[in-house]
Amino acid sequence: MENYILPPEPLTNEAIAARLTAGARNGIANGSVKKKNLVYLELNGCSGNIISLLNGANPDFEYMIGSMVNLVYSNSLMAAEGEKAIERLMNALDEDYILAVEGAVSLRDNGLYNIIGTWKGKPLTGLEAAKMLGEKASHILAVGACATHGGVSAARPNPSQSVGLQDVLPDKNMIKLPGCPVHPDWFLGTLAHILLYGDPDTDNLGRPLMFYSTLIHDRCPRRPFFDRGIFAEKLGDKTCLFKLGCRGPVTRTDCPTRQWNGHVNWPIGDDTPCIGCAQFGFPDAMAPFISYDTTRVVKDE
Repeated sequence: MENYILPPEPLTNEAIAARLTAGARNGIANGSVKKKNLVYLELNGCSGNIISLLNGANPDFEYMIGSMVNLVYSNSLMAAEGEKAIERLMNALDEDYILAVEGAVSLRDNGLYNIIGTWKGKPLTGLEAAKMLGEKASHILAVGACATHGGVSAARPNPSQSVGLQDVLPDKNMIKLPGCPVHPDWFLGTLAHILLYGDPDTDNLGRPLMFYSTLIHDRCPRRPFFDRGIFAEKLGDKTCLFKLGCRGPVTRTDCPTRQWNGHVNWPIGDDTPCIGCAQFGFPDAMAPFISYDTTRVVKDE
């Protein structure tokens, strides 16, 4: 019974995250949890996910790279550059590591539309790096919409022929964290779970159930308006945004309760419809993001 969390222990997102952080800290201190190497690879995308991760709070990003993992490669954050940086990437292959990938994989011209560096005088493509590192990683995290299913990088007309990470590593198990960008808790919480307990439970699309199990629509504070048929007619209205194009009814994340920017707000809380950025198929399948034509028919819906 001592392992169960019972009242009066708080069950808020912050309290749960703080307990996970404390567990990881204590485990590292007593040797039961080992720091692992982390390779953070950025491929064809905007680097929005690594920027979002810097906004983490429980734990924060500084704690992650100082106490949870050895960050052996991140082209946005590491001091090394050029072939010195790629040398660190290659050296990672000789040890156990967790691979996190943000950005899509460009296939066009054998990957030459996305070159992440040079190695021994030759260009190293994102395609080569994804395959090489993915084959040896102990755990793989696809971080953000582009890595999980192509995202914005693969949006029509997709001139770089970008695809999600699973398409180039079809036989590898990976945890998928869709979102544009990913919420820092989704990444840092999943990483903490791997270190403490191994892979988290996921749905049939590879998404951790602890973050992606419930539709936004089911926990939306404006749901009572939907149930009573009271809909917003323009942006800024305080009622249900469904008829303006809100994708909450088809998007699975915990945004209504977790919220963003230090857990202070989220799109619907700021009178903006959910655009479904954390749902597979984003952005093409979710467009148009806002529409005043409530009789429209979208082929991909």
